[in-house]
Amino acid sequence: AATDTDDVVFVLAGLSPGAGSLIGGRLHRGYGGAAGEIGALHLLGREVTPETLLSTTGEPLHPLDEQAVADVFAHAREGDERAQAAVERFIQRLVHDVAALVLALDPELVVVGGWAAGLDGVLEPLHQELERYCLRPPRVALSMLGEAVVSTGALRLALDHVEEQLFAVEGTVTAAR
Repeated sequence: AATDTDDVVFVLAGLSPGAGSLIGGRLHRGYGGAAGEIGALHLLGREVTPETLLSTTGEPLHPLDEQAVADVFAHAREGDERAQAAVERFIQRLVHDVAALVLALDPELVVVGGWAAGLDGVLEPLHQELERYCLRPPRVALSMLGEAVVSTGALRLALDHVEEQLFAVEGTVTAAR
C-alpha cells in the first residue's frame, strides 16, 4: 500500500496498538527506539485500556485474546447494541491515537494493518475523523499483509541492514554506520 510514498505512518491496530513511521523513506525509531508506542498512551492519564473499551460485560477482555475481540466485532455486525458501543469506543480511541501521529508527522499516507484492520468498520471512521481533526488529512489504506505485517517489516529491516553493509563504500557516511 505504501510503495509510492516516502512519508508513511503504519498503524498496527489491535489490543496493543503500535505505529511505525517512514520519514523521507527511512524508518524513524526515535531517540530511545520507542517512537510509535501508541499502545502505551493509556499510561499517560488514559485509564481505560483497549481491553476495557471492547468489553461488553464490564470486565476487561484478556489482553491476548484476539478471538474474544473478533467475537465482539461479529456481535456488533449482528446488531448487538453493547457490542456496537464497544466497537465504537475502540475505533474512536484508535482514531484519536492516529490523529495525534498525523498531526505530529504530517504523513502522506496512513496504512492500517494487523488483525483489527481486517475487521469491519475501521477504515471509514478513521478517514472521516482524520478529515475532521487534521490540517492536511493523509490518504488512508489497509495493509495487504494482514497479520504477517510485523514479521515482514522485521525481515525488510534486516535486509536493509545487510544491503547497507554489503553495498557501503569505504570512507562514506553509510560505511561509517
